[in-house]
Amino acid sequence: MIFIDLEHKKPTDTNIPGWTPWTQAQWDAWLAKSKQLVAQMAALEAAGKRDERNALIDANGGHWGALKEWLLALSARKCWFSEVRELYSHYDVEHFRPKKEAKALDGAERDGYWWLAFDYMNFRACGNVGNRKKGGWFPLQQGSLCSTYAAPCEESEARYLLDPIDDDDVSLIAFDEEGKVIPAPGASDWEQQRVQETVKRLKLNEHVPLAEARRKVWQRVNGLIEDFHKAKARCGAGNNPAAKAKLTEVRGRIREMTDPAAELSAVARWCLLLRNDPQLSRLVG
Repeated sequence: MIFIDLEHKKPTDTNIPGWTPWTQAQWDAWLAKSKQLVAQMAALEAAGKRDERNALIDANGGHWGALKEWLLALSARKCWFSEVRELYSHYDVEHFRPKKEAKALDGAERDGYWWLAFDYMNFRACGNVGNRKKGGWFPLQQGSLCSTYAAPCEESEARYLLDPIDDDDVSLIAFDEEGKVIPAPGASDWEQQRVQETVKRLKLNEHVPLAEARRKVWQRVNGLIEDFHKAKARCGAGNNPAAKAKLTEVRGRIREMTDPAAELSAVARWCLLLRNDPQLSRLVG
């Protein structure tokens, strides 16, 4: 999982690699249509026409689909949850808070967050391996506030699902040398539960090719760390152009693997930072 600063990004931004920015008029039109659709859904909800409300959501999937390429550009075309491009299958525009029904841990359903169906702040780019299994899963901690259209309070919900646009959530994710996602050291019991439930629901460990890819990244970084220390020792023994060249090469490869645009960069960074070596930490992209 990687942090995406969605709150401070817009499709009109001109500094997003791989994205042709929209004009302000295009963005204003998209927002205006979203507002119109929410008003229509609210009227149907007030009239007790929930099926018609959900049909309206389904009929307008192209509206959130229009932002798919922009969402992918924000992550260098990586899934926001798995941090890979192809191993997690094709991309979906995932609704973080489900738009029709929301399922608790025991499978019980409550009405979804339909008023967020066309809110771009509720959109995430997700490979469909995880998105298909997640479905409407969105449990809250027992006793949590629960947001509604009449009394919205999403920011106060105690949710299980970790969110890529929440830097604190992303910091709860760690990895082991076998390529498995684990709770970060020091996580509280509740935070560990959140990590475990998110991993299970999004198949972040269950999907074998994904775990294997992480394991290989960990092994490559371990090898680079060994090369770094060997070259560093040779340089410390006196002027050694070959060792200096090797050190420069290794530093470059480590920076490439930990660059936020690289696949599984979070795994590479975690492997590096786990050594608690200031010289290595400075190489993190």
